[in-house]
Amino acid sequence: MKAALLEKFEQPLTITQVKDPVVPADGVVIDVSVCGVCRSDWHGWKGTNHVITLPHVPGHEFVGVVVETGPDCKRIKKGDRVTAPVIMGCGQCSACSAGHLTICDDQYVVGFSGWGAFAERVAVPFADANVVVVPENIGDEVAAALGCRTTTAFAAVVDKAQVKAGESLAVHGCGGVGLSAILIGAAIGAEVIAVDIVDEKLSLARELGATHVINAAKVQDVAEAIRDLTGGGAQASIEALGITETFHNSLRCLAKLGRHVQIGQPLDSHANPPIPLLETIYYRQLVVMGSRGLPAHRFGALFNLLATGRADMTRLIKNRVSLSEVSDIFVQMNNHEDVGMTLVNRF
Repeated sequence: MKAALLEKFEQPLTITQVKDPVVPADGVVIDVSVCGVCRSDWHGWKGTNHVITLPHVPGHEFVGVVVETGPDCKRIKKGDRVTAPVIMGCGQCSACSAGHLTICDDQYVVGFSGWGAFAERVAVPFADANVVVVPENIGDEVAAALGCRTTTAFAAVVDKAQVKAGESLAVHGCGGVGLSAILIGAAIGAEVIAVDIVDEKLSLARELGATHVINAAKVQDVAEAIRDLTGGGAQASIEALGITETFHNSLRCLAKLGRHVQIGQPLDSHANPPIPLLETIYYRQLVVMGSRGLPAHRFGALFNLLATGRADMTRLIKNRVSLSEVSDIFVQMNNHEDVGMTLVNRF
């Protein structure tokens, strides 16, 4: 099969022929129709994800048709059109049994733990616990665009922060996951404040339903600006970049009893920021949460939101590329020049 092979970090992917994947005993092999290009893939391309060993095929935001099933796979059938969470739990441990598949100690991460979907086919283990059959009313592009960005945003906004209609939600960072959070927040009736330093991204955020936009490069104090807009602070705030400065802005912009959700992956010098514990978290009684991925059993709730028509995922899709163009998207991500979501739809 044809695949995009990462042979050296931060170098162009090699488009080449590789062996077809072997079906796991408890898994499936999928003919990939569309695959998203995510910043998590970029992290892998940069060499910051320790689980990747070279050579490697990235890609984890996929949709496609099952062409082979393992002998221990009982629920998913050949011919099913499917997607799957990026973080897959084993389905057997106590965490998985409680519904928390994204914190499974034996988790498998598509495109990181093993070869991913920047290829004509991808193998997926733990299929019965993780693979999701896509409803007929959701097209391939939207199913791929759900990917880890939209599912992670849904978990953060709906499951973790539990944002309600009429509440204010600040979103710091308008990359793919941040824009998804804005779209979902607006769809459930929140007043959404979008923060970034790129005007084009802020324009897209407004198109997706942001009530207010703030260019962080053009205001003296982002948190104060949000408190002014909301009359005392946002009820919930999402950090979608993994940057120390935006983490602090997210905490400081909250009203008393506010909820901060960390979905941006902090790396290197940003991995252990100082925590303003006394004045910010303790006295104001803030809730600080992390959120990573969405378990398969919650995809139905996301599908139901899409079915209302209030969250139009197609507005997030801005680029459609061939497999050979993925390296160019990674270069754009180096300087946050990518706007909206990019999908690979030509293999």
